Amino acid sequence: MRKLILLATLALTAAVMPSALASASPAPAAAPATVEAAPTAAQLLAKTTGCKQISNGKYKTDEDVSSKTVAICDANGAVFWKADMDIDCDGQRSSQCNENTDCCYQDDTAFHQSDGKPLNAAKLPYIVVPSSSSIWKYSSSGLKGGGSCAVIYNGKVEYAVIGDTGPTQIIGEASYATAKDLGINPDPSNGGTDSGVTYICFKNSTVSPIENHSNAVSKGQSLATTFVNNN
Repeated sequence: MRKLILLATLALTAAVMPSALASASPAPAAAPATVEAAPTAAQLLAKTTGCKQISNGKYKTDEDVSSKTVAICDANGAVFWKADMDIDCDGQRSSQCNENTDCCYQDDTAFHQSDGKPLNAAKLPYIVVPSSSSIWKYSSSGLKGGGSCAVIYNGKVEYAVIGDTGPTQIIGEASYATAKDLGINPDPSNGGTDSGVTYICFKNSTVSPIENHSNAVSKGQSLATTFVNNN
């Protein structure tokens, strides 16, 4: 009888254990959230094929050219223009940017780092907007120092900040670091490119602190996604 009771107990235990073990096992880990990829250069350029011109006239790309060919175009959440890229080496002195490497070097930028120092053109990707004039006032389009921009060239996208202002009649300029990251010759004396650069600047945006490029990238990617979805 004891053997029968013992066998019955063992059988019952064997039947119960799998379900007990199953209930004690940890639940499978949840699948990681899908991170939406940042827009490609092609996706951004597809939204800039037309131009709703908001500038009062057009800009020259260089001082020594006579024709004015670049308009400022309006879009939902951004403005954009298509131009060349001259190299801005202004700001903090470095081995790449100084009086010896750049004939037009200035030791200041229109907008400063959080510690009050000028920006570092050799390290920080930034773009230059024309100083306010009768052609266009960048502030009237919701742009300001530290604003977020996407710069597209040859299939690459660089996220940069608005870091300096330039001549009132000329457009198409970015820092040494911007050019280098895009594969453009960054030498201020003989670098840059004559065409093929698209600048998209997002309205009412700010990268803080202005010198934090990681923040500029994450902010820019988010705003670029919105730009593609809303245009």
